[in-house]
Amino acid sequence: MSIQHLTVGNFDETISKGKVLVDFWADWCGPCKMVAPVIEELAAKYDGSVVVAKVDVDSEGALAGRYRVEGIPTVILFSDGVEARRFVGVQPKEIYESAL
Repeated sequence: MSIQHLTVGNFDETISKGKVLVDFWADWCGPCKMVAPVIEELAAKYDGSVVVAKVDVDSEGALAGRYRVEGIPTVILFSDGVEARRFVGVQPKEIYESAL
């Protein structure tokens, strides 16, 4: 499954069931570009068991504000709609995997 791109319109429904890993990012963000390949690898590896998604903070600022995303990249793991873990800044793949 490919990475889902979330908006205000589909965010709540997407995170409501199961584990969902959401990368809050922006196109101009250098560290976000460093995290992007890791997020892609996780999407491929956990296809079918974890939804992997991205939120562009420039176009979806309301979502970034709602979840108090103050620095990017911020990756949040939701479990059945509830924030379970939060990672701010560039992290190695193993850190994300340990939460999954």
